[in-house]
Amino acid sequence: MATPTALPSSFTAGDVLTAANMNLLRGAFRVLQVVGATTTTSTSTTSATFATTTLTATITPAFSSSKILVQTTQHLFNPTANTEVDIRLVRGALQIFRHFPMSSAANNLGTVWSSTFLDDPNTTSATTYTINFRRGSGSGTVTTQVNSSTGSIILMEISA
Repeated sequence: MATPTALPSSFTAGDVLTAANMNLLRGAFRVLQVVGATTTTSTSTTSATFATTTLTATITPAFSSSKILVQTTQHLFNPTANTEVDIRLVRGALQIFRHFPMSSAANNLGTVWSSTFLDDPNTTSATTYTINFRRGSGSGTVTTQVNSSTGSIILMEISA
């Protein structure tokens, strides 16, 4: 795959890319594949230990130099005031992104958590991404996908 490293370091107004320059750009920084998954399965926890949701997807990068752009949307419900919800993105068993606790002084807090994260897994092996969540401080039950709402995860392999 071509890499853009041989391109001129700068351009000025009026410069034209040569055919050779265009060939260097071909294949660089493009989406190679997209994998997506959704869930309407509700998961609940009263624990301060992370619970695994059913929102998960697996991608097998074509190149170890590829980046994986992860976009997620997760519906959360917290019925008890002053109870925090802590959520994270996991690659395999490794936490790669964590949204620090969300809370509300109101009862029956429903929220949609969305995130975009650019990962560098450095592998060509099948790689699984999952959303985990837990109850932070406070008490009560926190739940995902209440009333069959849909959570989604999209994985995009980006050539480097």
